[in-house]
Parts: sequence; structure tokens; C-alpha cells
Amino acid sequence: MSGERQPVHSGGCQCGAVRYHLLAELSDASLCHCRMCQKAFGNAFGPLVTARGLVWTRGAPKHFRSSNKVKRGFCAECGTPLTYEPDGLTPEIAICALDDPNGVAPVIQVGVESRLLWTAALPELPTRSAAEKAQVEPFFSRIVSNQHPDHDTE
Repeated sequence: MSGERQPVHSGGCQCGAVRYHLLAELSDASLCHCRMCQKAFGNAFGPLVTARGLVWTRGAPKHFRSSNKVKRGFCAECGTPLTYEPDGLTPEIAICALDDPNGVAPVIQVGVESRLLWTAALPELPTRSAAEKAQVEPFFSRIVSNQHPDHDTE
């Protein structure tokens, strides 16, 4: 349809029950270290980006009001964290729920008063050696992913 705006970005949850398009460029990407984001993401921080032009194209998130000022959207089927929605402001979307999260680099860290002390050492942590990779490869080679692909489907 010629009158419809084409999405600039797309994304969704792990199982594919919830999908969205973003009809505007992304901006203000951040890493939030606050305790609420740590718990909501089950991670050391919440990577978020302002989601102007957000349109749900399949399903919709379920919400949890994490404070008197914010609700958070997630997939009711698989639990994927999807949104951070401050009352009266533009919602933010979880960067890693985008189909191409590599295209969105955080430009600021917020909530640093709650930053976990060990996150500063992450770049120095070792990775598996070639021998260790070879040892676990038989297990990983038999994994069949049930995750929705990183693109829209019927």
C-alpha cells in the first residue's frame, strides 16, 4: 500500500507472539543500571532506546507497573522484556528485542548509583580457549532453536 509508512526498524519477542515496527529513527539509546531494570531484564543493566513511531504488528505486550511512574511491557507467552513506558513520555524499547540490535549502540549510562561493581571488569574476563570450545561443541551443535527469526513472518 503506497500510503503506509515503511518501518525503519522491526523487532519482537523470543517466541514471535509479539512483533512491532518503529516508523522513526531511533535515538537516545542507553544502558540503565537501576535496580528495577536489573530485575526487569534479569541482567546487570537494561539496554533501552526511545521508540518513536512504535506500532504493534502482532499481538501486544502485557504490562507490569514497576513504579508509580512507569509500566513495563513484556510478552505474556515467553516473558521477553519489551518496553519501558514512563507515564506521559515516549516509550522505550529493549534494544536486544530489535531484529538488528547491532545497529543501536548506547550513548549514555544511567542509574549508575546501582551499577553492579563487577560490570567494570567485563571486558577483561577471559573467553573459552579453542580446546574448551571444541569440548562443548558437540552439545551446542545439537541445539535446535525455537526462537522466532529476526524478521517479520506470516
